[in-house]
Amino acid sequence: MNKYRDVAVVGASSNPERPSYIVVDYLMKHGYHVMPVNPNEQKILGKTSYPDLSAIPEKVEVVDIFRRSEDVMPIVDEAIKIGAKVVWMQEGVINEEAAAKARNAGLLVVMDKCMRKQHIRLVRRSHKK
Repeated sequence: MNKYRDVAVVGASSNPERPSYIVVDYLMKHGYHVMPVNPNEQKILGKTSYPDLSAIPEKVEVVDIFRRSEDVMPIVDEAIKIGAKVVWMQEGVINEEAAAKARNAGLLVVMDKCMRKQHIRLVRRSHKK
């Protein structure tokens, strides 16, 4: 998780009560370069929000997806197109067909896991050593 630091969060929200907002805030506070993706938002936590992955003018290593499972395939297609390294589907987001497509294109796939929770777990584990 520490290998890749440039994260596009698809489905990011400016609503502090939404899980995507909490994850964006957490990742930013832990040194990740976060690029929110939401065509209905201008800025999220002071960061420019992009309408889609292709609009991001810098490299994206991880595509963190906060969308319904059935909406994942076009995002995976775009992640492959822009050269992302990882597709991360948040808790409750499961799309086996999209995951297989991403893996076949050489991307690492994480599905049905929260990036924030996984980071916290890894940090705790590293402090116990």
